[in-house]
Order: sequence, then C-alpha cells, then structure tokens
Amino acid sequence: MTASHVPVMVQEVLRFLAPSPGAVFLDTTLGGGEHGDAVLDAVQPSGVLIGCDRDRDAVEICKKRLAKYGDAARIHHAHHGEMKRIVRAEGYESVDGVLFDLGLSSMQLDTPGRGFRMNAPEPLDMRMDRTQGPTAADLLDQLPEEELADLIYRYGEERHSRAIARAIGRARADGGVRRCDELASLIATVAARRSGRRGRRWRIHPATRTFQALRIAVNRELETLEDSLRDAVDLLRPGGRIVVISFHSLEDRIVKNLFRGLSGGEEPTLETLTRRVVRPDEAEVRENPRSRSAKLRAAERLGEDVE
Repeated sequence: MTASHVPVMVQEVLRFLAPSPGAVFLDTTLGGGEHGDAVLDAVQPSGVLIGCDRDRDAVEICKKRLAKYGDAARIHHAHHGEMKRIVRAEGYESVDGVLFDLGLSSMQLDTPGRGFRMNAPEPLDMRMDRTQGPTAADLLDQLPEEELADLIYRYGEERHSRAIARAIGRARADGGVRRCDELASLIATVAARRSGRRGRRWRIHPATRTFQALRIAVNRELETLEDSLRDAVDLLRPGGRIVVISFHSLEDRIVKNLFRGLSGGEEPTLETLTRRVVRPDEAEVRENPRSRSAKLRAAERLGEDVE
C-alpha cells in the first residue's frame, strides 16, 4: 500500500473526543493513522492509544507512523469486533474514548491491485483483509442472479440491480467478470440502455452503487457494526465518548438508531452530543472531494465514576 490517506474531520474528531493527557483511547479503524496520531499527541505524556485495523498493510503503516510514541501506541491486526479482547489484553477494563472511521480509506482506494478502483484493469478483490474470505469476483461467480440482485439493491440501493445481475449472469457464459474495468463497463452499458444516456458522460459513474454493495458484502461491513458499537459503549467509562464517521446512509442509519435508542428511556446509557449529523466544511471538501459524503456522530457515556 503506497498511496497516502487523507483523514476526514480531524479537528471535529478531537473536539468531540476531547482527549487529555493521561487518557486511554481506542481507534477501531486505524487506516493511515492520522486520527490516531492526533489523539496520541493530545494524550501525552502518559496517555495510550489502542488501535486496530483489519487491513494488514494499514497496520504496518501505522506501526511506522506511530513508532515515535513508543509503548503509548498499541497496534493490532484485528477487526473492530475483537475490541473487547484487545483492550483487555492490553490490561484495561475501560477506555476514555472510542473512534470509528468506517468505510474505505484513500490508501485502499488508490493502491493498485486492491480491486476498489472502478476503471482499473485489475482483479475484483475488494477485501480489506486479504488474508481471508471470498473476493468480489468470487461473489459474482458464485451467487445466483436473484441473490446477487438482492445484494446490489440492499447494500447499494441500486434501482437497476435486477438488470445488472442479469447482465453479470449472461457474462458468466463467456468466462465471467474478473476485473474492475470489466464490471464498470458492463454496468455502464446496462445503465445507458435503461436510461437512454448512450454516449453521454456521467456525473457519478453508474457502477458506483454496485461497487459499494460488493465491497460491503465482501467485508461484511454492516453485519457486525451494531454489535461493535455496543461493545464500544460497554468499554466506555462514565464521561467517555464515542465518535463515528460513516460514509453512506446504511452505516449512518445504524449509528443514528443505536445512539437514539441508548439515549432514550428511563435509564439512558448515552447522551447524544450531535443533535444533527456533522459534515466536513466547504474548505475540506474542496481540498479532499472524497470527504463530501462523510457524516460524524458523537455521544457521551452517562453515569458516575466510582472512586
């Protein structure tokens, strides 16, 4: 992984997490380590950041980036679903804050061979953890057309999902769809035929939603998200904070509903800090157009510290 990652809303993350010297924080999705670097700097001289990422390449990059903090940076190659085990393995029962920066990093998107780039002549991989699980090409080969259409509609909210699945099914007779550019071209053809846009340029590539759906399915991104968020809340000490950055409506809906549920009732667990979702400002979007879809929500754990 050679490309750099552009972090989203770093100052907003720091504002809502409110790190202070000596605190212990958990970064469940390290990425390029930029958010972790900012948090570690704020919790010195005696604070700790426990971090994990399912992408081994990201883990190696973070180990180098955060090496300057010595033992204060505790980095693990693991999925955020393992956070409780990791925190306890580091000798802690609770933390002062948890960060989720969900979705695809710039490094993963830009690095050749990862299979995330729509128009690249490279294998359809899309695995964040390349040590396990089927690739996107495997799903296209193996899933029945009806299941594939349901997947594209459910995770991509793609209205042409059935037509796209049929086209992929027909392509199997000629060896299947194995490369990113092949899939993008096939979907563009389907979209042009159904919308009458043949020969016209697209503002957003018509394969975008299908690529999102396949990536979510390959990495099972939504299957464990709510459980991981609940684990994070369990790990927070009273007064500790959780910050979640998401990049599409399916993730954000899970976060919003969980925060709302845990903030209500007679004995609420959380106080929501973001009445409305927080988005990047215009300057950040100009500098980093990929940040335009980012949504940040934050909450604080209720209760009193026990001396």
